Amino acid sequence: MRVTGGVLLVLLAVSVSPAEAAANKEHLQLMAEIRMLQEQQSQLQGLLGALQDTLKTVATKLDDQSAATRKAMADQTLATTNIGDNVRVLREKTDETNVRISSMGQELEQLRQAISSQPPPQATMTQPGGVPGGADPSATSGATAPASPVQSPSNVGISPQRMYEASYDDYTSARFDLAIQGFQNFIATFPRLPNAADAQYNIGMSYYSLGRWPEAKTAFEKVITDYPQQPERVSDAYYKLGQTFERLNQPDEATKAYDTVVQKYPTTKSYALANQAWKRLTKQ
Repeated sequence: MRVTGGVLLVLLAVSVSPAEAAANKEHLQLMAEIRMLQEQQSQLQGLLGALQDTLKTVATKLDDQSAATRKAMADQTLATTNIGDNVRVLREKTDETNVRISSMGQELEQLRQAISSQPPPQATMTQPGGVPGGADPSATSGATAPASPVQSPSNVGISPQRMYEASYDDYTSARFDLAIQGFQNFIATFPRLPNAADAQYNIGMSYYSLGRWPEAKTAFEKVITDYPQQPERVSDAYYKLGQTFERLNQPDEATKAYDTVVQKYPTTKSYALANQAWKRLTKQ
């Protein structure tokens, strides 16, 4: 019985040891796998941190590039604007130079006409004693009378710019009668200058300011007929002609004048005003 019990104990001990060994082995494997997972997690966290840093760096670079692009675009826009301003200034100076050249041409033409209109000097034969041939010596006192100086036309030597500005100063100072006379003289003297149309328009505006509607109507119509090559000024004249017709109680004619601006001169400054007046009269 004792032998049998011992055998059983030995057998029991032998039967339990493999199971515990297997359990210990599994436990060790699990611990190893947990450590590996922890290490992998730590590596992933490191990678995520590095990726976040990289993303921050890329975002900063993108912000810098965007700011640089915006600045470059702003600089380019400014440069384009400056070029446009310079071109506009050059165009204005060119127009001013052309006006001056035209004015000088007008002045030279006036001077040439004045010189050509003068009679040639008369050659006189003198007798001994200084008395002209054919003259009665008793009619002189021994010396010839000096010839009177030649009078040049009043418009010779007048600067077109000064002449126009003097009349415009009268216009802006409400000296309308003087302005009308000055602008009329300017047109008569320099009819081919570009601002002759402005002078004619200002004549109409002077009459309009004086309440002389028929004269204003005639003056504005003269702008339209005499200066068709200047659409901006013609458009202004049509608009003011419409207002003049309204003062003359001729709404149909006023509507036609406004409609002409709307139909033919949509890009001029008077278009908006003429369009409003046309809608008011036609109740559009």
